[in-house]
Amino acid sequence: MGQKKTVRNQAKKESPVVKTAVKSDTKANGTSLFSCILVLALLGAWLSVGVVWFDIVDYDSVAGTLGGVIDADGDGDFDVEDAKVLLGMTEKPVMVASTEQSLDEAGSSKEEKAKSPTTESEKEPETSFMSGNEESTTGESTPPIQIQPETPAAQPASEPPSTLETSELSEEPTPESKTEPEAKKKKPKLLNKFDKTIKSEINAAEKLRKKGKIEESLHAFEALVQKFPHSPRSRYGKAQAEDDMAEKMRSNDMLLKAVNTYKEAAELPDAPPDLIKATLKRRADRQQFLGRTRGSLATLEKLVQIFPEDVSVKNDLGVAHLLMGDNKSAKRIYEEVLAAAPNDGFAKVHYGFILKSENKIAESIPYLREGLESGEPGTDDGRFYFHLGDALQRTGDTSAYDWYEAGHQRGHFASVWQRSLYNVPGLRAQPWWTAKETGYTDLVKMLEHNWLTIRDEALSVLDSSSGQFLPEDENLREKGDWGQFTLWQQGRKVAASCQSVPKTCALLERYPESTSCKRGQIKFSVMQPGTHVWPHTGPTNCRLRMHLGLIIPPKGCKIRCTNQTREWKEGKVLIFDDSFEHEVWQEAERYRLIFIVDVWHPQLTQLQRQNLSPI
Repeated sequence: MGQKKTVRNQAKKESPVVKTAVKSDTKANGTSLFSCILVLALLGAWLSVGVVWFDIVDYDSVAGTLGGVIDADGDGDFDVEDAKVLLGMTEKPVMVASTEQSLDEAGSSKEEKAKSPTTESEKEPETSFMSGNEESTTGESTPPIQIQPETPAAQPASEPPSTLETSELSEEPTPESKTEPEAKKKKPKLLNKFDKTIKSEINAAEKLRKKGKIEESLHAFEALVQKFPHSPRSRYGKAQAEDDMAEKMRSNDMLLKAVNTYKEAAELPDAPPDLIKATLKRRADRQQFLGRTRGSLATLEKLVQIFPEDVSVKNDLGVAHLLMGDNKSAKRIYEEVLAAAPNDGFAKVHYGFILKSENKIAESIPYLREGLESGEPGTDDGRFYFHLGDALQRTGDTSAYDWYEAGHQRGHFASVWQRSLYNVPGLRAQPWWTAKETGYTDLVKMLEHNWLTIRDEALSVLDSSSGQFLPEDENLREKGDWGQFTLWQQGRKVAASCQSVPKTCALLERYPESTSCKRGQIKFSVMQPGTHVWPHTGPTNCRLRMHLGLIIPPKGCKIRCTNQTREWKEGKVLIFDDSFEHEVWQEAERYRLIFIVDVWHPQLTQLQRQNLSPI
């Protein structure tokens, strides 16, 4: 600072050039306008050089002189950077949809980021509810979606026909269309009257948090809470810092502290409505992340009570009900939202999803389509592209593939054919496989060598009156009868089932590539004449599916995967990747019986196989 003052004082002295000009001008009785202009120009140029090259400006003193009342650089407070802007050292930023908003803005995009204290070996599609129609012939439920998927780079050689140009569906909004509505948003107010009196202290703590100095920020907010326990903004800042710390530490315990602090902030007297809303929304989100779905639901119900006219809050509550598996309550909420806001795209896609889960296929289509076309936040999700395309396929509308293409262009699907949503990127992607390509030749040889033993045990169960073959209940059939008898599910042996077919289970125990496959099953499948299975895809690219033919009628049974159709043969194994679209017909005169064995995709590492979540 001393050096800056010395330089600054020297700057105040007139340069020889200036003295000469003034002296000369004085001799001319001080009347020369040209000389005055020359003096000012030379003085300005000299000072500019001094500012840039000798750092003669004391930015801290400039900030102090202005009293912190001007936010020139748009970061929410006045500091040295603002002084630089005012002095022309830095360009003033254009504030359009900034991610670093001022303290009076409740939900900065940084605060709205999903934080993940636990590590994952894959990314999964983003939404918040259970789904039931995209599981191939599996009999399992897919887990709730949390994170945007990463799809494999490899894609099949052939693509299905497309009847419409889909570029409009996949276009990103232009910058103008993005900024215009955002500029009209009203800035939330987080400070009550008291918090405005300590705004500088809150600013200092928040500045640390925004700069990534999380521990320092947390200490600063903790000190503020201790000093001003009735300050809602200080308590909210502490919760945010704990939230950030949980991400840094990968700690669910720390995240639980943040959840509790958010609650405390919202319940303080004189908490501004905008702060209450931002706090409880974030609390519900973090509770949901921790798996506390009932707690999240209770938090959102409280929000709806406080803000009954807020459509976004009701939309979030509907998602919470879906996550709980309560489609009936979710449907009622979205009907209320659409009655009040008929064009709400978020409500439309979720309402369409519910209708489709009720098998109201035709009714679901306009809601899913219009919701996706709205482009509103929360609608650009692979789940909705998947269900809209599936609904269109079932009604015979070939525009389904246009929507699949749009979903692919948006990065939700690996390709138009491969539409699984729980993926590990980079795995080899092809619809049909040979035993040699899988590397599981020993397993294939064992199955084909012992197919009669496996068939006889299956028939003993099929012919019994125990009812161990259960009907397919995933709404994958257009018509007909289809039963399944499961031996392994999500990498777990079904002991009761194996007691009925002990030889078959004993044969498989030596093949962990199948019995440990947490994303697959081992089961018998019987299909009666007159059965048709809709085109569908499995949920993940992490497995391959083997079909061992046990009883295959000579004509009328076939399976299509992408654009290739094949038939089963008794005692032989077909291998395909069921993350690709496939379809089944059974038009024979007697039943078809096969043995299904799922195996890990051969390119998955042992660590990935251990860490992937079950499906």
